[in-house]
Amino acid sequence: MNIKQSKIKVVAFDADDTLWKSEVFFFQVRDSFAEIMKSYADETTIDEQLLNAEIENLSLFGYGAKGFTLSMIETAIRLSDSKISNKDIARIIDLGKFLMSIPIQIYDGVEKVLHTLKGKYKLILATKGDLVDQERKLSKSELADNFHHIEIMSNKNEKNYLKLIKHLDIVPEELLMIGNSLKSDILPVINIGCSAIHIPCEEATWEHEYMDENSVQHLNYLKVRRISDILDYL
Repeated sequence: MNIKQSKIKVVAFDADDTLWKSEVFFFQVRDSFAEIMKSYADETTIDEQLLNAEIENLSLFGYGAKGFTLSMIETAIRLSDSKISNKDIARIIDLGKFLMSIPIQIYDGVEKVLHTLKGKYKLILATKGDLVDQERKLSKSELADNFHHIEIMSNKNEKNYLKLIKHLDIVPEELLMIGNSLKSDILPVINIGCSAIHIPCEEATWEHEYMDENSVQHLNYLKVRRISDILDYL
């Protein structure tokens, strides 16, 4: 893909697993949750039931640590046939609080990229998840001053990207989206005529966000290994 730099006015960055680490901590908490629940089911069953609960609850709780915590509690009650102890429920709640208090770990190269591009393009943050949790992460990251606009979506789909484009008063060809998720950051924006750069997260990918790259090879997007690589194209 050759990015048409002359047309791009706005560069949008995803947050979790693009600017800073996120999913790897959810995987750690899943392991701790499985340890709590090991007397009720095997690890595969626990993982499957938790994932099912997360997906079923997305329309109610949305994305993020709070919804994940509620899904863990629901899964614990279901798998234990309501025999789970108050003590173990408290342990699960503590796992959720751990997720919401982890220090932000920004990826190498992020600050250089933002500082380099800030004078060339209008930079925005386009992420999804719980409003309070994402605002907390952004504040702790100390990256907020790099962005002209911050958009926290309940979901990243074509409809919401089109609303963002309208709010920015641009046309799709003037937006470049950068993110780690083919499903959330790449496909929707490509489908509405924007450009995209995919930076896969090598540490961990949530099953619900996973897509086989072979299924989207026909699409017009660029893939790079690390965020600093985008400076070769912008």
